[in-house]
Amino acid sequence: MKDEAVDKNLVTQLDTAFIRKEPYGVVLIIGPWNYPLQLIMVPLVGAIAAGNCVIIKPSEISSSTEKLLAETLPSYLDKDCFAVVTGGPAEITQLLDNKFDYIFFTGSPQVGKIMMAAAAKHLTPLTLELGGKNPCYVADESDLQNVANRLVWGRCFNAGQTCIAPDYVLCSAETQEKLLPALRSAITQFFGPDPRESPDFARIISDKQFQRIRALLGSGRVAIGGQTDEKERYIAPTVLVDVQPSEPAMQEEIFGPVLPIVTVPNVDEAIAFINSRERPLAVYVFASNSKLVRRVLDRTSSGGFGANDSIMQMTLISLPFGGIGSSGLGSYHGKFSFDTFSHHRACLLRSMGLEPMNALRYPPYSERKMGLVLSTFRIKHTGTCTLL
Repeated sequence: MKDEAVDKNLVTQLDTAFIRKEPYGVVLIIGPWNYPLQLIMVPLVGAIAAGNCVIIKPSEISSSTEKLLAETLPSYLDKDCFAVVTGGPAEITQLLDNKFDYIFFTGSPQVGKIMMAAAAKHLTPLTLELGGKNPCYVADESDLQNVANRLVWGRCFNAGQTCIAPDYVLCSAETQEKLLPALRSAITQFFGPDPRESPDFARIISDKQFQRIRALLGSGRVAIGGQTDEKERYIAPTVLVDVQPSEPAMQEEIFGPVLPIVTVPNVDEAIAFINSRERPLAVYVFASNSKLVRRVLDRTSSGGFGANDSIMQMTLISLPFGGIGSSGLGSYHGKFSFDTFSHHRACLLRSMGLEPMNALRYPPYSERKMGLVLSTFRIKHTGTCTLL
């Protein structure tokens, strides 16, 4: 948190220049239901480290965790500086009527737009951690069983209710036929012959989400899985093939254990397909050829990128976590959380003396003065700043 000294140009050599990290003030953190502890506590830690007061709004959908946070956090945090607000959309609407100094929201792009509109009323800065359809390109020469293991793990972790899970696969028709038995083998290895009986396979959070995901099973053709149980809110690990880009499973984030496969002839068509859509939270590629991996990395845009695995990029706190475009605004994790919740204040401290040194920037102006100004305001190795 200490002041950070910065490089100076010739004209400021006798001054003190630094960046001061100041808290924004009162921060509102609104969390989602899919990871209701982590996605509240991780930004909360960053906000506290930066010196802010915080109002926390956990998701009412994960009601047990909401109750736990409301009852537990006041036992550990200063009640004058930190508060937990419970409730649903009505309470959130009332919260957003107030002026906060910063808003941090994790949720869907649709609700993210509402948050941004509410913040705009007070010109409140904000971070939006949203979702999207994360593409995964599988190259022909890949080790397909390794690909399947890592895809099934990423797609089925928390029953697919993970914002950075691979949302759909792009591969050639030939690779699809070889990948399907590998996916079936991985599902059986992880969850047994009947995933419903596995203690390691989660359920869908609510009846509404269950109905929404089950409706997506009508896209394309079910090649693996497809079984559902409404009473348990169980949806089996499912792979869809013959899926058309216009079908419902390709129009919204699935957020469930369902993996559509869309066939493309080659990597260039895959890149074109990815770039024809909104920029996702993550792009994944599986390929033995490092040049092919680099081609996908260089020619696409996303919040994060993973090669030959899924989700693992978010485990590094040395990497920022966040989206771009419709998948989010801003980032956090590790020191990036501290930076997100800190205002970086530019500070220059000068003395009242040495006035003759300022004559160059005062009128009347001349070509000679401009040349001297340019030379004295230049910072070595970092470019030129011209005073206008």
